[in-house]
Amino acid sequence: MMTHSLKKTAISMAFALPLLPGGMALAAQEMNLAFTPPLNSHYGDAGRAFAEEIERLSDGEFKITLQPASAMGGERDVLEGLQIGSVELTLTSTGPIGNFIPSIYALDFPFLFRDYEHAHAVLDGEIGQELLAEFESEGLIGLAWAENGFRHLTNSLRPVETPDDLRGMKIRTMENRVHLETFRELGAAPAPLSWTEVITALQQGTIDGQENPTPILTVNSIWEIQDHLTLTGHVYSPTAVVMSQIYWDGLTEEQQGWFREAAQAAAQASRESVARIEAEGVELLRGNGMQVVDEIDYEQFRNAVQPVYDRFASEFNGDLLERIRNTQ
Repeated sequence: MMTHSLKKTAISMAFALPLLPGGMALAAQEMNLAFTPPLNSHYGDAGRAFAEEIERLSDGEFKITLQPASAMGGERDVLEGLQIGSVELTLTSTGPIGNFIPSIYALDFPFLFRDYEHAHAVLDGEIGQELLAEFESEGLIGLAWAENGFRHLTNSLRPVETPDDLRGMKIRTMENRVHLETFRELGAAPAPLSWTEVITALQQGTIDGQENPTPILTVNSIWEIQDHLTLTGHVYSPTAVVMSQIYWDGLTEEQQGWFREAAQAAAQASRESVARIEAEGVELLRGNGMQVVDEIDYEQFRNAVQPVYDRFASEFNGDLLERIRNTQ
């Protein structure tokens, strides 16, 4: 069996292709970019932007094959694939990343971000770059912060206007301790499932609801299996553009610069896609029969989840939470 170090050496050597006269490579280096939503999604828009930009910057030296709809596994599976070199690139929510890099959980505290402008200022600034730098300790390279959006709640039982309405409801959350405790404090019974399992679980009634940004709700036609939507905006959900360190180490400094630029193009494309879908998505969901609660009593919800801050703030860097809150 090939060891991790031998695999890194083999992959690095694979990048050193023989050159034709004039420096042209014999063949493009092909890489997979994996993500769980379908191609027709904001992730797909980000993936296409990445592929187009890296091909342009490298003059065809690198070719990206998009692997949507969990073609290479769930998010945690893919991250583990990046660590061993079986997958090159991914777009992933922060949910599973916290299992590898606990400080990422700071981004997942409920009602922490004021709006999109606040979230972008945090992630594009010093805090976001510090967090991306931590990926390397786990054999991952954090290239950029793309976007998933503010997360909202859907269910098949009843309208949710207050925390009491959630009592006893089985809600799928990401595999993330902060999310799990948030919904426990709200009175729900959280069920941490990979997204690959969620649609079937909702169809079979083994869970009552789930929470996700509007673009995920619309692209999965959530109205076909859920009746109620509440615009809680309880957590801002970024998307990380991540590369396997094994492949990164095989790149020249110039090539690494191309991949960082391509990741920024992907981030911008995802943000533009999310903004467009947010503007249209709620009416699409309503038009397909979902009952929509547009406003909640945020003070009730914030008070209900305060124990999450009391319990986890020191564990997941309370100073970082204050820095996020204070970012303008």
